[in-house]
Amino acid sequence: MAMPQAEDFRAESEALYKLLEPVAPERFDEATQFKDWTINAVLQHLHFWNRMAGYQITDETALADNLKAIMGASGGMRAFENHALNGLKGGELLSAWRTGFHETADLFGETDPKQRLKWAGPEMSARSSITARLMETWAHGQEVYDHLGVVRKNDDRIRNIVVLGVNTYKWTYATRGETAPEPMPFLELTAPSGEIWTYGEPDEAERISGLAEEFCQVVTQTRNIADTGLVVTGPKARDWMSRAQCFAGPPETPPPPGTRRTRQV
Repeated sequence: MAMPQAEDFRAESEALYKLLEPVAPERFDEATQFKDWTINAVLQHLHFWNRMAGYQITDETALADNLKAIMGASGGMRAFENHALNGLKGGELLSAWRTGFHETADLFGETDPKQRLKWAGPEMSARSSITARLMETWAHGQEVYDHLGVVRKNDDRIRNIVVLGVNTYKWTYATRGETAPEPMPFLELTAPSGEIWTYGEPDEAERISGLAEEFCQVVTQTRNIADTGLVVTGPKARDWMSRAQCFAGPPETPPPPGTRRTRQV
């Protein structure tokens, strides 16, 4: 049986593909609400890093060489990705990305979830790596849905992102040189299916409740907490939600209120 997270990554990628398949290729040059990245930039980014994730399993030398080259790239990461993909864009990029994400899902599906894989930072398990690809596809997919004026219909596979958000509670503080206050606030989230997911010890003083998809939006920084319906109780919970970050890298500031939303078309 294939690793469930690999199939969830495939399904999330395919959902984004189906959203974009009927879109006119010239619209791929339009800027989204995420740092003015175009849809082409989003797809190039996802395609490149899906390939890099594959190298974790198939070619550690290529992985190391690419990571070293990115660190020394004068034009920054986006320019490097564009160059690495020979400026691929539009329909050709969409098709190549789709072929690539299926290959990545197949590869991880056949891999031991506990296998340790090299990366830019510490090693990670294969399960963690493909979950990160799912999270990034979902997060960058949000700016595409928003730009096209489409409200995404989520599936319970976003539980992978909820778990990542929970597991990176301490990371949000560590990347800022701080220690996370303990214990983590209690979470009571409603899944897309209506199921209730809970994390942490029940606590009426420090808790977060509401839609799981909105919690995912906050920890991936695709929405400001003020633009969600999450009910946040307690100073520790409010502090976490004001800067939650489930992705790697230096500390990032969540988008200001009202700047990330579904466009009216």
